[in-house]
Amino acid sequence: MGTYTQFIFHIVFSTKHRETTLLHTEKKRLLAYIHHLLTNKNCHLYRINGMEDHIHILTHMHPTISVSALVKDIKLASSDFIKSEGIFPNFKGWQDGYSAFSESIKAKTRLINYIKNQEVHHKKVTFLEEYQALLEEYEIKFDPKYLL
Repeated sequence: MGTYTQFIFHIVFSTKHRETTLLHTEKKRLLAYIHHLLTNKNCHLYRINGMEDHIHILTHMHPTISVSALVKDIKLASSDFIKSEGIFPNFKGWQDGYSAFSESIKAKTRLINYIKNQEVHHKKVTFLEEYQALLEEYEIKFDPKYLL
């Protein structure tokens, strides 16, 4: 019998101080780089997108990788990529911490569409409002002072 897994995670993290430094004109290069990184770690990317101040990743994770190790690798490697390519001149790094929500395969299509439509979504809702709603939806206790 083989080993079969379905570990789907919705990962969200923001730029340092949630500064709007991820310029739209170069965002595709960053997202493609992260996609390549995930592929090299035997993860299957379902969708990636973001705004000027944060990124959403919906991915199947290989069972040998921890969420914290994967996010750390993404942040370190993408920071190096951004600096070496000079694509976001005002980028000062990623915010400490991240959020990762385990997801059902049944939620995959809804989440793909949600992440795909970030630009439309954020015409109505700020990242802070979105982030707080996600924490509440997943029943995660948080101190609002850490969201500032």
